[in-house]
Amino acid sequence: MRDASPAVHNVRRLGASYEGITMTTAYITHTDCLKHEMGVGHPECPDRLRAVNDHMKSSGLLEQLRVLEAPLAAPEDLKRVHAEAYVDLIFEHAPTEGYVQLDPDTSMNPYTLSAARRAAGAGVMAVDEVMSGRAANAFCAVRPCGHHATTGRPMGFCLFNNIGVAAAFAIQKMGVKRVAIVDFDVHHGNGTEDMFSKPQWQDKVLMVSFFQHPFYPGSGTQHPAPNMINVPFSAGSDGRAVRKAFENDWAPALEKFKPELVLISAGFDAHREDTLGGLALVESDYEFMTRELMAVAAKHANHRIVSMLEGGYNLSALGRSAVAHVRSLAADSRPA
Repeated sequence: MRDASPAVHNVRRLGASYEGITMTTAYITHTDCLKHEMGVGHPECPDRLRAVNDHMKSSGLLEQLRVLEAPLAAPEDLKRVHAEAYVDLIFEHAPTEGYVQLDPDTSMNPYTLSAARRAAGAGVMAVDEVMSGRAANAFCAVRPCGHHATTGRPMGFCLFNNIGVAAAFAIQKMGVKRVAIVDFDVHHGNGTEDMFSKPQWQDKVLMVSFFQHPFYPGSGTQHPAPNMINVPFSAGSDGRAVRKAFENDWAPALEKFKPELVLISAGFDAHREDTLGGLALVESDYEFMTRELMAVAAKHANHRIVSMLEGGYNLSALGRSAVAHVRSLAADSRPA
């Protein structure tokens, strides 16, 4: 598959214009994220990001977005949620050639550290974009993914917890009082839960998620913290289960919490064509969730949403689902 990384540019702004100002959706990515790879046949491969970028281009959507280049996350950005010793260890052991194996599923090549810092940096940039009003919302097309990375451990293809880094930046640097994290990956976001179930975060972060269970990493059902709203799905669950979870579990929790910013761990591996999982979602289900979350953000968060790519391993389903998600985000128009 060809390299489909978009150029960094500002083609035009999508959305309604108010008093001469038009809001748009930011699309944040970087070519460094294409250079990280973990060996032939590994499912978390550069073609995943190429597929997303290809589908954005072929759909005509990409030219309507504000495309930005992800910066490198600074060590202090990472250390807001990761142990200092862990961050230092990853930096110190980044290889100059070959691979360094971190766990049975996760390794580093000479480009991984830069890619992981770009992935986390994208979230920091996205939060700044939406909080400043330069964008209505944002989607970060980055890899490696992040939601399995715990405070002090890489796992499940993840080095740094991108959504966690974004949430902590929003709270500690941008003054956001309440952040909601929504995770609809087929796998439970155990790393994000590990970070934000701690008492000091419980009044600041609400996490709502669904995931296939029993399934990797086997977490999410044993006595979650009060700020963790976890909905396990059995294999074969489809859009009806999604709508039920949203109505019965997510919506009441989000309404009570009243988030000032909504962050999304956007995994598309719950799609029925993705054989790494066993759920049966389709593109319209991702559109449904996006629209509903946009309504929550419109009511409580001045429309502010940052979405970050997590899983998705069937390239066609991943690309189509990402387009459905971002097209819904880009349909948002509001006064600046």
